[in-house]
Parts: sequence; C-alpha cells; structure tokens
Amino acid sequence: MKKFTLLLVFTLILSASTVFGQARKELNFGLIGVNYEIPIHKDITIAPAVATDLDLDWINLGVKANYYFDNLFGITDDAWDVYGGANAGYAIYNGHNDDYDNDHHDSSFDVGLQVGGRWFWNEKWGVYAEISGGSTIGAIPSIGVTMKL
Repeated sequence: MKKFTLLLVFTLILSASTVFGQARKELNFGLIGVNYEIPIHKDITIAPAVATDLDLDWINLGVKANYYFDNLFGITDDAWDVYGGANAGYAIYNGHNDDYDNDHHDSSFDVGLQVGGRWFWNEKWGVYAEISGGSTIGAIPSIGVTMKL
C-alpha cells in the first residue's frame, strides 16, 4: 500500500507540470541525487526527488518544495536564485544489516528542511549548492548541475 501511495503522489505531481507549463522547469543533477522542479507559483516549486547516501546504503524517494526568495530579496539578475523549503519522503535501507545497530536500518518516512543557491553561467546550465536536514532527501550538503527545461 505504501508503494502504491508513493507512486500515486509522484504521478499527480508529474501531471501537474502541464498545468503550470508557463513557468520555469528545471532538472537538478546532484552528487547523490536528482530532482525535477515543477513550478506551481512564480516563487514556489515542487520536485519529485531520488537520492542516496555516499555509501549507497539508502535509496530515498521524496518530494521537495522550495520557495524562491529572489523577488523578496530584490534579486533581478536571472543568473542567481536563492531558495529554501521542506522535503518529505521514504528512505529505503539497502545496506547490510550488520552495518548499523537495529535502530538504524529500518526503512522509514522522514521530513526535513533545505536551503540553497544557484548560479546560471548561460541560458540553460547552472550550478547549485544546498544544505538539507532530514534523512529522506539527504542530510548532507549537496552540489550539482541544473538544466533549465
């Protein structure tokens, strides 16, 4: 039932991208994960995400929601983005049971927060850096490349 519910949520999120197609969509490739940002408002995106840890012991399926502070901070340069938000999802333990004690190797639902920034070096490509908390989307700093769609 959990897998069906998760699949249903991802399907609904991806189908929403056609409704809000006039805003900017982005695909983010990080060191430990990938997410697809879908605008739902001029300053807000949601993003289905898949991530792992550096040891590949966890597979994390989740959704991120970001608020872009560009308008609030008066950032008029399209090359820069500053954002913060929340994430939620399901972390699936894929490692060896003897790597952790019994309290830390169960798959689980989790929520967290993130803050980050992005710089585009041309009209299509950019780099981002993000710090997040919570174990679902990744609880370590992340860096990566962004592609505008």
